[in-house]
Amino acid sequence: MQHIIDFLGTKDQTLKIIIEQFGHPIIQKRDQGFASMCHIILEQQVSIESAKACYVKIQNLLGKINPEAILNISDEDLRSCGVSRQKIIYLKDLAHKVLSNQINFETYPTKTETEIRNELITIKGVGNWSIEVYLMFCLQSPDIVPLGDIAIKNTLKELYHCQTEEEMKLISDNWKPYRTFASFTIWHYYLKKRNKI
Repeated sequence: MQHIIDFLGTKDQTLKIIIEQFGHPIIQKRDQGFASMCHIILEQQVSIESAKACYVKIQNLLGKINPEAILNISDEDLRSCGVSRQKIIYLKDLAHKVLSNQINFETYPTKTETEIRNELITIKGVGNWSIEVYLMFCLQSPDIVPLGDIAIKNTLKELYHCQTEEEMKLISDNWKPYRTFASFTIWHYYLKKRNKI
């Protein structure tokens, strides 16, 4: 990890200062597969805490979160866990696609990022943000920056005084091939500044 920190420190003074001031970011790792993708869908446009509470309720209800269980559970039961009507559609579509082998998470470690993106984008309600979080957290892809993430966007605006996504992309291009670590550093700063960790 130190060589990545050294590399980014020479490329970007702002990241260097963040790490010196707040320490190393926490590199989150999640299990690969269906349950993690369900968790990511639940995290769309809500707080991490709210999504986690919802996920735990589903887990407690089902015992194990797998495609069969999600397809068999009633919409009413999912609603009682705090899942919105839209997200119920998304979760059931994901389950259907896994059971019909249109999505096969087990093959992802041997697939290219483009192949994975092309598969996951077919799930209802899944866009670039959800895919990038899966790539970063579950597959530990080293060079991802989720520019659709509100915390990343707001922090880039704050630290680099940029406004457009094009400007943000230019800044993040400077972090290649370690944009994932840089993104975790930006998140780390965002949370530390708000006393969330």
